[in-house]
Amino acid sequence: MTVPLLQLTDINVRYANQSILQNVSLAISEHEIVTLIGPNGAGKTTLVRVVLGLLKATSGTRQMRADVTIGYMPQKVSVEPTLPLSVKHFLRLARKDKEADISRVLQQVGIERLVDQPVYGLSGGEMQRVLLARALLQKPNLLVLDEPVQGVDITGQRELYKLITALRTELGCGVLMVSHDLHLVMAATDQVVCLNKHVCCSGHPEHVTNDPAFIALFGEQESEFAVYAHHHDHTHSTNGAVIHND
Repeated sequence: MTVPLLQLTDINVRYANQSILQNVSLAISEHEIVTLIGPNGAGKTTLVRVVLGLLKATSGTRQMRADVTIGYMPQKVSVEPTLPLSVKHFLRLARKDKEADISRVLQQVGIERLVDQPVYGLSGGEMQRVLLARALLQKPNLLVLDEPVQGVDITGQRELYKLITALRTELGCGVLMVSHDLHLVMAATDQVVCLNKHVCCSGHPEHVTNDPAFIALFGEQESEFAVYAHHHDHTHSTNGAVIHND
């Protein structure tokens, strides 16, 4: 049996007597893309911090395989407009990587032409690829991508999703991808986890076949996303408590 790259079991996180995460379990394996979806305030950011080892859970266990290296892509990075910072120098800020390594990751994400371009002024899609390249410098076997298509138009989102899938195949890594959207997830996702302080549901995404809103937005022939049709056996009260349906 293959040991997961990372496994969370019954994770609980509380702040000032307020429950942020409740009995959350999650496993990520090699060659697998797991997409975490949920509304604002669902605890996605908190869960990512637990995954990264930046936050210790109030209770529960976090088990990471001994050979795991994590590459993390944040939602965004603010760069001072007056700072004359090129893409190459930006990538060298966190790690003193060799130029060959920088060239390698820029080629992997398709923006080697931007190596000497100033970071300020890059398009949204270009900046997201720079952040992805920075994560790849770690030579990870687990990629954690927090809202990787934030600030990117629909066409750019499709291309980034294709790129992430290609990287998973090329590197054989596991991917945890976070989205704020409860409905749209990429078609190549292997596992979807719906979070609202606890895991509401999880499973394989279903390809869209008859969703009018989705077809109207992306077009029937060009649909490369999937809607995860999940069904809840409970609702939430205003304070987040779970109310099971009869």
